[in-house]
Amino acid sequence: MQTFIHWFPSRWLAYLVLALGLLLVSWFISYILRLSIGKFFSKNAEKLNLDPTAFFFVKNAVSFIIYLLALIVLFYNIPELNSIGVALFASAGIFAAIAGFASQAALANMISGIMIVIFKPFRVNDHVVVGTNAGLVEDITLRHTVIRNYENRRLVIPNAIMANEVILNSDLVDEKIRMHFEIGIDYNSDLQRAKDILRELVEGHELFCDYRSDEDKENGMDAVPVKVVRIEDSAIVLRAWVWAANPDDAFTFRCDLLEQVKLSFDQNNIDIPYPHRTIVQKK
Repeated sequence: MQTFIHWFPSRWLAYLVLALGLLLVSWFISYILRLSIGKFFSKNAEKLNLDPTAFFFVKNAVSFIIYLLALIVLFYNIPELNSIGVALFASAGIFAAIAGFASQAALANMISGIMIVIFKPFRVNDHVVVGTNAGLVEDITLRHTVIRNYENRRLVIPNAIMANEVILNSDLVDEKIRMHFEIGIDYNSDLQRAKDILRELVEGHELFCDYRSDEDKENGMDAVPVKVVRIEDSAIVLRAWVWAANPDDAFTFRCDLLEQVKLSFDQNNIDIPYPHRTIVQKK
């Protein structure tokens, strides 16, 4: 270090060059490691069945670790900073209290991020619902989780919140989904005909999945159960239990069914009622 300082007319200039050099080297090492991790994952993900969640987390943590090591090296090689470090260590009690209070949220997010990666309540590319927000998990960093919603906007949610929220995960064990498709018909409409039409439309759709076992089929279980689930003021509500391969297919399936059911009911004189009230005026 002393030889390095003699190369410069001022030791502060040498310290500045050292700091900039460490910053540049740290950036270069971080860039190379992140690039290497990315290439390794893209080549071996399918072969080794790698989880993208751990990959994204490690990739984001690499830069933090490298810059932290560079900061330690900088403190160690500059006497003035080294003495500051010793002083801070001597007053560790006060410093720890201040730093702990100031970084409580950041530390909670980091620990929560590590817990998410270890226990995997959700992973990258999972479809999740968090509170009133829904979307696809795009990234998990040391501090936050990035969710891309269905409007292609990014929700940046701190990991501590993600760790404490009740999360609806459509892909945690199995991504296939059973959709409850409900439609109301008028009291004067043909109930059995409405159920048959609904069943035929579901079974005839290209996205319908029949997950019945051979035993279910032998026992005569319907591929699409259609039941009356409610009797309301102006409608008899039918529900069809519809299976789709994944949440995206289920959304498309529902949109198609709404249109097809409306057109088919109109052709068969089955009314979809709208709310109405009878008003009695008394003198």
